[in-house]
Amino acid sequence: SNSSAESLDRLYPAVGSTKPPRKRTTSQCKSEPPLLRTSKRTIYTAGRPPWYNEHGTQSKEAFVIGLGGGSASGKTTVATMIIEALDVPWVVLLSMDSFYKVLTKQQQEQAASNDFNFDHPDAFDFDLIIATLKKLKQGKSVKIPIYDFTTHSRKKEWKTLYGANVIIFEGIMAFADKELLKLLDLKIFVDTDSDIRLVRRLRRDISERGRDIEGVIKQYNKFVKPAFDQYIQPTMRLADIVVPRGSGNTVAIDLIVQHVHSQLEEVRADRSPGAALASAHQCHPLPQTLSVLKSTPQVRGMHTIIRNKETSRDEFIFYSKRLMRLLIEHALSLLPFQSCTVQTPQGQDYEGRTYSGKQITGVSILRAGETMEPALRAVCKDVRIGTILIQTNCNTGEPELHYLRLPKDISEDHVILMDCTVSTGAAAMMAVRVLLDHDVPEDKIFLLSLLMAEMGVHSVAYAFPRVKIITTAVDKKVNDLFRIIPGIGNFGDRYFGTDAPPDWSDDEDALST
Repeated sequence: SNSSAESLDRLYPAVGSTKPPRKRTTSQCKSEPPLLRTSKRTIYTAGRPPWYNEHGTQSKEAFVIGLGGGSASGKTTVATMIIEALDVPWVVLLSMDSFYKVLTKQQQEQAASNDFNFDHPDAFDFDLIIATLKKLKQGKSVKIPIYDFTTHSRKKEWKTLYGANVIIFEGIMAFADKELLKLLDLKIFVDTDSDIRLVRRLRRDISERGRDIEGVIKQYNKFVKPAFDQYIQPTMRLADIVVPRGSGNTVAIDLIVQHVHSQLEEVRADRSPGAALASAHQCHPLPQTLSVLKSTPQVRGMHTIIRNKETSRDEFIFYSKRLMRLLIEHALSLLPFQSCTVQTPQGQDYEGRTYSGKQITGVSILRAGETMEPALRAVCKDVRIGTILIQTNCNTGEPELHYLRLPKDISEDHVILMDCTVSTGAAAMMAVRVLLDHDVPEDKIFLLSLLMAEMGVHSVAYAFPRVKIITTAVDKKVNDLFRIIPGIGNFGDRYFGTDAPPDWSDDEDALST
């Protein structure tokens, strides 16, 4: 049939084509659930290192492993073993089972009587799979459908995943599409004896998916086994590595892990160190995207107070809040406005201005950035707030993304990104990159900071030339410890009353806790 011919054409593409921890208080935010638990440890979706270069663009696409094989061949188990052996903190495991097509009413009835073929290529939404993998490879966030195997339907909820160093995509038809194959950097086929696969499928479908034994055997004989012979087994020839006996083949898994490690080492070698982000741009004038609050006697006076090391904590907090309020008001004046006419109580027309965007969202870089939230809430009614936590890896010295909570549909908003001090710009760049990966337009991002160093301004502006940078002052120097000179001290510690170690830097409020 034409359908079978199209499926076969889809199936057979042309071959070849160490610092001590700080003693300080931090925000109590709910951590994300772990990605998976193994027998030895838990791997969290945290600690994501930079996935971009000094230009703000992606340094290298994620390494994608495709895991194919028959139903219940042990693909997920092999994937888990690979992740555990890799010891990479940021890994995405994507299952093809999430991408079954939405069934029609007639197909629903067939599925209820075990008469619908879920093991045919046409049962999967390959367009959505390919679009999802492409976005993940680019480091962007994606929404994954959640499939209910009991009702044979997609749930209303969606799961959000983010790009990673390594993406493992597993499914029975993982190699059954030409375009999908192009996205896979390493193709692994898990080859397991058919009797073992049948026993596993019986156990899984009865205990986990609420099926009866007669229905499982009927579906296996009518659809699963013929589909394996016709569509799945032939793709073994497309695999780079075949793993006989599945999870029992530790030699093959070690080989896979060594290969992936070598690929990741190349990425690390290509990455520019954070300390050199803007070294080539220090002689340039400050960018036009920078807007500095006018240094009136009042503003200068408040800076004098908060920069004075003898200032008490109460006074430091009070005058910092005043500066934050002025900074927020100044930033809001730079938002787009359009003309509008209203009628006054006296019945007269007034030619005024109104905000022309859809919505304003604030995003604070924890922990110091959250001190700016009250000022934003005070002047923006019903403003939505998101948070990002970035910490420094003690071994590599690089910033790492550990936590984020962003409002829904943030891509349509003007985003006020808040941090109190910016020295090298490493944390700010990562935060901007996160927003871009959530489809926030670059020209709708406003980076606000009480104090910035010229290095940080240049870094952010060079990487993201359409991001608006707004501050109350810019200091010229950053010393060898990345402290802003003359500076303000460690803002978070002075504000929250905690003690900084002797080797802190001005980005530390965002980069450590």
